[in-house]
Amino acid sequence: MTTYDTPGRPEPTAQWPELSSAPALRSDDAAAVVTVTGPRRIWGGPLDVEALAVGSVREAARATAALADRRGVPHRLSLDSRHVAAAFDDFRHLRVAGRAPEAWAPLSTFYPAADGWVRVHANYPHHRRALLAALGVPADQADDGAARAAVAAAVAALPAHTVETRVRAAGGVAAALRTPAQWRAHEHGRLVPDQPLVDVARTEAPGPALASTDGPPLAGLRVLDLTRVLAGPTATRLLGALGADVLRIDPPDNPELPDQHLDTGFAKRSAVADLTDPTARRRLDDLLAAADVLVTGYRPGALAGLGLDAEAVLARRPGLVVAELSAWGPTGPWGRERGFDSIVQVATGIAHVYGTRVGGPAGRQDRAAQEGPAWRPGALPVQALDFATGYLVAAAVMRLLAGRADRGGGVARVALARVAAELLGLGAPAGEEPPAEPGATPGADAAPPPLRRCASAFGDLEYVPPPLAVDGAPLDYPAPPAPYGSAALEW
Repeated sequence: MTTYDTPGRPEPTAQWPELSSAPALRSDDAAAVVTVTGPRRIWGGPLDVEALAVGSVREAARATAALADRRGVPHRLSLDSRHVAAAFDDFRHLRVAGRAPEAWAPLSTFYPAADGWVRVHANYPHHRRALLAALGVPADQADDGAARAAVAAAVAALPAHTVETRVRAAGGVAAALRTPAQWRAHEHGRLVPDQPLVDVARTEAPGPALASTDGPPLAGLRVLDLTRVLAGPTATRLLGALGADVLRIDPPDNPELPDQHLDTGFAKRSAVADLTDPTARRRLDDLLAAADVLVTGYRPGALAGLGLDAEAVLARRPGLVVAELSAWGPTGPWGRERGFDSIVQVATGIAHVYGTRVGGPAGRQDRAAQEGPAWRPGALPVQALDFATGYLVAAAVMRLLAGRADRGGGVARVALARVAAELLGLGAPAGEEPPAEPGATPGADAAPPPLRRCASAFGDLEYVPPPLAVDGAPLDYPAPPAPYGSAALEW
């Protein structure tokens, strides 16, 4: 199998900036030293996506090393920027019995509005229904081409802010395009940069000590996964790769998208439960009583009615480690709004920074200095906000676990919007932009990804492994994705 290994030719170590998560995540132990190799530029473009990607994975590697050291079996952690780039683009490389997965529903895209641009997210059926209802498009519009044309016509007749407001009020997901300056002046956007990149609070009630282990760093630890889509499942997938017993629970009336489940279902078990049902809730309480970690990825406040918000859970179990991730952060005017990586890019100005004027040389698009008739918003080369959030969540979980015996459990919170502010704050990337083949995303196909293969209930899978090496050996997932909902509600 083709990998990035180049025997006999050591890779140069580039200079990688630190993320502002360092004070919250890092201790002074020597075990947290992580070797980073590989090129400084991968994708090119106006923002330093490489620094965000490598920085977030490096924090996860440092936390892994620190946790392993605390458990009595020190490990050397390393990573390569090219492996990180492949991991941040893993959905594009995934093959299921030779089939490429489907990433986007037909309606999930940009639409020109009367005074700007709007992007909507309609991958999930309930979000699609909400979008159509908000815009007055018949709900029984089954033909995707006709539905998209109807949505485009409805959006074109309205101001972008009106579309954003109407779709959100109907329970859908949309964002009007803003520049970074407009987002900083926004009632919610101006609050985001003041929040920590990773907000960590300890209970200060000493929790159970970590048992020594000669196995993986998280061997014997239990993670309850109540997350959706990409950022949260990425975090728990890495925890599973590092030895944790991860049980993900989804609601029966809102199943995860099949290909999304396949992509993020490695190294964990999958269960389905209606947590409003008393019997299922009692089983969940039993799971929590024996869990070490709870990771949630629903909108702030969505789980409070079930007593599953961090404050309620930690009041019952002060030694538990809780991680909460969200699109916009736990407070502020948009604190309870729905959001995804693509939507956050649009609202925060990233999509404007990546805007292009169609018709550049060699099949590429030239970045425009200003908007015009041939201009359209763009997107990051990968869903970097989701992935970076996931790795930062995993890092925070491991740091909290490492200090649990001394300072108790606690909660870590990470928001996609704050990660977006971090990326915008990194500024322009260092070094020369890598060349791209005609029609290709810059840097995306510069080298083959480090793919692995395994058998699964869905057929043979070809996938990108975790972007970490432990004592020089590349990390891998211990198990393929399990059939959806196949696990019992038990450890």
